[in-house]
Amino acid sequence: MEVVWRRKPVKAYRPRAATVTSKMMAAVKNRDSKAEMLLRRQLHSCGLRYRLHSSRLIGKPDIVFSKARLAIFVDGDFWHGRALVEEGVEGLKRGLRTQRSQWWIAKISKTVSRDVFVTQSLELDGWSVQRFWESDVLKGVKSISSKIEATLKERQ
Repeated sequence: MEVVWRRKPVKAYRPRAATVTSKMMAAVKNRDSKAEMLLRRQLHSCGLRYRLHSSRLIGKPDIVFSKARLAIFVDGDFWHGRALVEEGVEGLKRGLRTQRSQWWIAKISKTVSRDVFVTQSLELDGWSVQRFWESDVLKGVKSISSKIEATLKERQ
């Protein structure tokens, strides 16, 4: 008996429609991530009370302690450019597996620039700003909670 091998037809690369990409990007969560929820639970269990996503402040911090004027951001490693911040453009390129790497580099660079602007603006208004990477929160939420508590004690 002879075995016949059949190849699957190779699909030609066809760019995705802009409306499809737009829907996919809109579905990406910008609040209540796993790391953010974990940190919020930890802070609450320590007896700390806070506000969420204050629209009165630039950048809508994830957690806000108004009396102490402390704004907390939990930044996603990919979307907020951890590789770009820590390793530069080459580090970011290594992590991208796409034909549109230049577009992603520009997009993530813009987000990093916006994060710097938001931090500086809040600090000029007298706020203390703490930014934590999502993966760091997931690895050690207790140590991050301790840092926040120490800052709160210092500012009150």
